[in-house]
Amino acid sequence: MNANSHPRLRQVSVALLLAAFSMQAMAEEEIIPEYTFMDAIKTGKNMTSFRLRYEYVDQDGLQPGTYPNNAANPTANKELKAANALTLRSLIGWQTAPYHNFSFAAQLINVSKLADNFNDSTNNTLINSVSNQSSNIEYAKVVDPDYTGVNQLFVEWTGIKNTRVRAGRQQVNLDNVRFIGDIAFRQVMQVFDGVSIFNKTIPDTEIFLAHFEGVEQITTKYRSDGALDIVNARYRISPTEFLVGYAYLDGFQDLGMGRAWFGNGTTAAANAAGKGGAANQNADQGNKIIGVRLDGTHPFTPNYRAHYTAEYAKQTDYSGGDSRIDAHYYKLGGGFGIDNFNMRLDQELLSSNNGKYAFQTPLGTNHLFQGWVDKFLATPLEGIKDTFVTATYRYGDFVFFADYHLIDSDKDFYTTGGGSSRNGSRYGTEWNAAVTWNVDKNWMTKLEYGKFSEDDHYALLPNLASNNAAAIRGRVRDTEKLWLTAMYTF
Repeated sequence: MNANSHPRLRQVSVALLLAAFSMQAMAEEEIIPEYTFMDAIKTGKNMTSFRLRYEYVDQDGLQPGTYPNNAANPTANKELKAANALTLRSLIGWQTAPYHNFSFAAQLINVSKLADNFNDSTNNTLINSVSNQSSNIEYAKVVDPDYTGVNQLFVEWTGIKNTRVRAGRQQVNLDNVRFIGDIAFRQVMQVFDGVSIFNKTIPDTEIFLAHFEGVEQITTKYRSDGALDIVNARYRISPTEFLVGYAYLDGFQDLGMGRAWFGNGTTAAANAAGKGGAANQNADQGNKIIGVRLDGTHPFTPNYRAHYTAEYAKQTDYSGGDSRIDAHYYKLGGGFGIDNFNMRLDQELLSSNNGKYAFQTPLGTNHLFQGWVDKFLATPLEGIKDTFVTATYRYGDFVFFADYHLIDSDKDFYTTGGGSSRNGSRYGTEWNAAVTWNVDKNWMTKLEYGKFSEDDHYALLPNLASNNAAAIRGRVRDTEKLWLTAMYTF
């Protein structure tokens, strides 16, 4: 045999081997099962959790004067009873993995009262910022009503690179949730109905756009007489430092805040001053907030870091909103971190429009601001200047938290027994403390305590005697609260 034929024989052998491997690979590819919608369901994300909470509220002051139907409360001149609430929130849901760039999510919610010695603020007559539960009007408030419904239900599309489009009912939390949040601390959460777009195409930049035509509030009340448009753009200066610009165009005419925003007086003097509750009930609450936020943590070494925040926003009337809506906001603060310890000092201002209106955040998670006792979920007409110090420490699976607030007004206010002069400037002080134990990846427990102490005795109008029942109800009274929470997340 000619020696020159061996290389050709080797070439033919190699070709046959390659063909055999290729056929085997093709055969293996052919037997890979098709990715089906059922596979997308199986490989999706669990949205299920159960949260049991006990809440205790001891608040000074008289019971409400009337029932929601305006009938007189026969025990109106008695002190509020302390609230004891034991509630269970069950969230059961699932989001599929993407299938042809679409995924689907559904989450049901049930909140059940296991002990209901509390006023959940809901009724069949009118639900707003000052409403009460008729059957438990003698108790302090805990806004955790019984509820069963749809918490989230949306379809998500990711067919464009670095873009997510979500349509349907959804939770939304932006930045530090000061302006837009789901209020997840409460058992019934705030959720929005509409369309949102999240995009990360521009390097180091995240853009969130949304148009919502309905919002379900923590009272279970659904609001749909307007719309909310959101623009939020966040630029990442470093992995832990951000510059954010935002615009929140809230065209909802009635979020149930008219009395709280503009005054809830019942006398002729209140009506004359534009602070009558009946007239303000239907005041248009359309408003827009436009602002900028610089926030971050700058590490110097792996163990030492600096925290800082500088933020400013302006709020004005929008889409037919009441002309009194005109105020501004700022937050300035900073601090340091060493290993697992962090401390900072901040000041937050929600300004007053000459005592006629003050900066409001109707769609934010307000429980996290001005302390946890919820004395200022709506800003008083004279505004708020909150100066506070915060400290946190992490030890293993435990996180410890404490803060202290000096809560002043932006504009001096009237006081009970203080005559016609505005001689009040400090609503009070508040301190809060908490310890969280992350038991494992599923279990979390938390113990929290908050105490607000009244300082100057706030009055909506001048010349109110200190023993006047309406004046007593209008004060920001001493309150302490205790929470014990256990939560299991799948």
